[in-house]
Amino acid sequence: MSDSDLARQVRAVSRLTGEFVLRSGRIANEYFDKYQFEADPVLLDKLAEQMAVLIPEGTEVLAGLEMGGIAVVTAVARHANLPTAFVRKQAKQYGTARLAEGAEVAGRRVLVVEDVVTSGGQVVISTNDLRKLGAHVDHALCVIDRQEGGAEALSAEGITLRALLTRADLEAAA
Repeated sequence: MSDSDLARQVRAVSRLTGEFVLRSGRIANEYFDKYQFEADPVLLDKLAEQMAVLIPEGTEVLAGLEMGGIAVVTAVARHANLPTAFVRKQAKQYGTARLAEGAEVAGRRVLVVEDVVTSGGQVVISTNDLRKLGAHVDHALCVIDRQEGGAEALSAEGITLRALLTRADLEAAA
């Protein structure tokens, strides 16, 4: 399946118009409801298959960010045959009290996986948290890059963003 076919499918199931406040605080008149493509097992699997090809060589662990990145990373891991860590926004205060659950990240090359990147803020925060745990993180992978400064913000932190689809891809799929 081509990227344009995937973009068309993602746009069809998830594009909303109106006024939306983004995580960054910005107002957008177009919103891609990521949970719509994440909740579609057939479409999510197609996306994950294509994303697996974008994983940098040498990656040892895939780290999905709470909450949307969890579904994506689980699907990508099936195609990449790599262990997975699930990264919380903050460590839980009970049980193991871990920030990253699942695969061990210390001393390993970790790829951060997110669903949609806008400003890159959560990827930067979570990457810094993973680095404090001893992970080596220099790449992030997402389904959609909204092309609103996220890649540049990540680059400033030494993180290269790889995106399966961009806002331009989704607009071209109209």
